[in-house]
Amino acid sequence: MLSPGYEEIVKAPKALLHDHLDGGLRPATVIELAAEVGHELPATDATRLGQWFIEAADSGSLERYLETFAHTVAVMQTESALHRVAYECALDLAADGVVYAEVRFAPEQHLDRDLTLHRVVGAVLAGFREGCAAAADAGTPIRIGTLLTAMRHQARSMEIAELAVLHRDEGVVGFDIAGAEAGYPPTRHLDAFEYLQRENFHFTIHAGEAFGLPSIWQAIQWCGADRLGHGVRIVDDISGNGQLGRLAAYVRDKRIPLELCPSSNVQTGAAASIAEHPIGLLRDLRFRVTVNTDNRLMSGTSMSREMALLVEAFGYGWSELQWFTVNAMKSAFIPFDERLVLINEVIKPAYSKLLA
Repeated sequence: MLSPGYEEIVKAPKALLHDHLDGGLRPATVIELAAEVGHELPATDATRLGQWFIEAADSGSLERYLETFAHTVAVMQTESALHRVAYECALDLAADGVVYAEVRFAPEQHLDRDLTLHRVVGAVLAGFREGCAAAADAGTPIRIGTLLTAMRHQARSMEIAELAVLHRDEGVVGFDIAGAEAGYPPTRHLDAFEYLQRENFHFTIHAGEAFGLPSIWQAIQWCGADRLGHGVRIVDDISGNGQLGRLAAYVRDKRIPLELCPSSNVQTGAAASIAEHPIGLLRDLRFRVTVNTDNRLMSGTSMSREMALLVEAFGYGWSELQWFTVNAMKSAFIPFDERLVLINEVIKPAYSKLLA
């Protein structure tokens, strides 16, 4: 059987759990929105600007990588801009064959022009609703769940957690913390995580990307994370012969999903290359591995491109791509019966034809 080609992968249904709204803007949109608010950009040609984001993020440092967001966040400070970015996000993901996505953003980063947290969330949710409707009309249906993110170096996590729960029936399906890991352990936000657990609400935590096993251990054992945002450094607890340490064994035994982002992990120095990415080992050892984009603009990527890179690096076929997709759908923060519908009525029938 021939390896899956990129164009074929685009048409196959995919599920995405780790995608940042402010990391997925179209370069042309950044330019137009920057002109509206008078924000200076490093380039004003869409192609050149897109390349600048990739090159600036390709430093091997998470801190340097995060600096690129100053430009995207700066142009997302009005309701109309937030609505547009969310709308276009839905269309772009749907056009790439994504049938389910969880897109996250930090409401506290969009208050520079006097918006309230509630208006920020409302604008994004409205953009997603209209974008999903337009995608369905175009014959590429997609469902999007929203995660509200708190910045780990700030002190608003409880406020954002309460905001997420307040909007849980309007499209917000989970909570997250993000930002530089070193020096800002997840336990600083323990009150927010305890509140979310009392409210029976789902949350993931960025952990095990730039910082190692202690970050993962705290996210799981202290904070109770449902999933690990990245979690790639769990490989540090696996010996050369595949022997699992106690933390790695716990993560695998409990089927805690790993939101791996291959291209992004290479950019931030969490992996040396796609071919050397721990996703190959973690998949072989049957961890709950999922494939994600992280920041499509900064990585110049898409779900189809991430899948195609793995096909090239590891020789994967349709069965592995289906496995990654079903893993993601099993790990989604929407109700169980709704996950099953997408798995059994959308994903598996499509891959059955590809595997035939």
